[in-house]
Amino acid sequence: MAVGATDGRVTRRRVRTRANLLDAAFAVFAAKGFGRVSIEEVCEAAGYSRGAFYSNFDSLDELFFALYRDRAELIAEQVSGALALDGPGLDVPAAVERVTEVLLLDRDWLLVKTDFLVHAARDPEVARTLLEHRARLRRAIADRLARARGHTTLPAVLGDADGAAHAVVAAYDGVTTQLLLDRDAGHARVWLGQLLTALLTEGGTRQ
Repeated sequence: MAVGATDGRVTRRRVRTRANLLDAAFAVFAAKGFGRVSIEEVCEAAGYSRGAFYSNFDSLDELFFALYRDRAELIAEQVSGALALDGPGLDVPAAVERVTEVLLLDRDWLLVKTDFLVHAARDPEVARTLLEHRARLRRAIADRLARARGHTTLPAVLGDADGAAHAVVAAYDGVTTQLLLDRDAGHARVWLGQLLTALLTEGGTRQ
């Protein structure tokens, strides 16, 4: 058997193992919290040995960051896609509806994201990386709003597109914090839509 074929199978198996470990860790972190989970618990949930864990990650911290990075990058891509559907202008209410559906994923993700935020607040290196990922999400929003200027009227109070993007992310953070407490995803989705529409239109009216 060719060495290349064997290497290919090993690589695919390792990719699958890594993905299964991340999926299992997501469920365990959401249920118990990052600081209360052991490597053994993640391995048991995924059906793997500690050896499989250490062949993919050096520590639970590294796995936690990989989990956050993968999900955060996916969300940034989804937001970019949701905002790219209009032409040069921007139908703000329609765009807000699409983005709201993407951003409000589920309460488990919000629990894991909040754990990561608290973890990053105590570790400057992790905080820098988290800020980079948040900046990517803001850039996706700011780039789209910048292209819309001249075609769509945006409130002057927000300043430039970057300022508007900061406001959008801040609104999302506030709404998701409330969602963690009241567990009412339907109300949070409506509230976020209304808040973003008000932020991005003069007086919150349709353009």
